[in-house]
Amino acid sequence: MAEELKTRRINREDMLELTRRMTISRNCFSRVVGAYFDEEGYVDGTFNIHFLKLSKADQGKNLKLAKAIPFADTNRQLKEYVFPKTAKKPGSIWQLLMALKECELKNDGLLETFYEILGEKLNQNREYGFYLFYGCYDVPRKGNDKTEQWESEEVYPFLTGVFAPVSGDYEMGEPQFGFLFPAFSDRSGDSGAIAWYEKNAGRPHEEFLQLLQLM
Repeated sequence: MAEELKTRRINREDMLELTRRMTISRNCFSRVVGAYFDEEGYVDGTFNIHFLKLSKADQGKNLKLAKAIPFADTNRQLKEYVFPKTAKKPGSIWQLLMALKECELKNDGLLETFYEILGEKLNQNREYGFYLFYGCYDVPRKGNDKTEQWESEEVYPFLTGVFAPVSGDYEMGEPQFGFLFPAFSDRSGDSGAIAWYEKNAGRPHEEFLQLLQLM
């Protein structure tokens, strides 16, 4: 039996701090990968590219997609879920996400496995795309007056996943759901939790939360 679902409140300032590193001039992402799925959940195509090799226009489009997750309505559209102990067993999605973070999205075999799981469990009965970003944020130390100092307090490596409908030539629409992993709580990374985004907060994609063994 799955353990009881637990949530924690998200500090809005933590999320806004991340979004300030999601601009072309202050970009924290080094790689973006993705897959496009047909109506039956089969992979139609994939890509894997260093973020800075994208054109400035494409960088802007991708940053807008990624930023939609932390910039969402905190504690309504964006909620933080704590992984139960049973969700961290070998072969779990948690373990796969940890491995993807550690390899900085450079292992195509791990990515193919992830895409296959998504296609099987998240069949949306329409064409959709999934983008996964790898970022690394040097969390600056803050003084007693709350102003940022030059010294780095912690390095926070993270993944941002975005699901959106596609149209035309693999053109991503508005993000419908997605995640930030590990969670960013109290200006620190927490691999024991994930921040989950739903555009329609009243109709969550329970199949993904079940996949994470959160429900």
